[in-house]
Amino acid sequence: MADHTVPPAGEGDHVEAAGWEPVALLLGVVLAGVFLLHGLGWAVRSVREPLHTGPFSGGLEPREHPVSRFHVRWYPITMIFLAFDMEMLFMYPWTKVVPEVGVSAVVEMFLFLGILLAGVGYAWREGAFRWT
Repeated sequence: MADHTVPPAGEGDHVEAAGWEPVALLLGVVLAGVFLLHGLGWAVRSVREPLHTGPFSGGLEPREHPVSRFHVRWYPITMIFLAFDMEMLFMYPWTKVVPEVGVSAVVEMFLFLGILLAGVGYAWREGAFRWT
């Protein structure tokens, strides 16, 4: 039988605790930095109340609050814009790769454009381009 003796207190404990000291120190530094920056921001700000909006974009008074919600009809248009924006994001680097890769790069881009066109066709069928 093996001898299962328990080591005296304190012999193996400090090795495990030493591994957590840098983590605790880093956590303390981060928390102190957060509180310091928050306090500094509070101390140096000049305006304690929100600013009131004034005329903009040609001097007219605003008709709605600056953080008011947009009508739901703008969201499909935004999604379509993002789809075309992603198309351009991939087409610019593609133009640099085509001479090196060849026909497979052209086929892949036309597959990508086909998927994009299918998405635009779906949006059109669902009425994303109608305003009323």
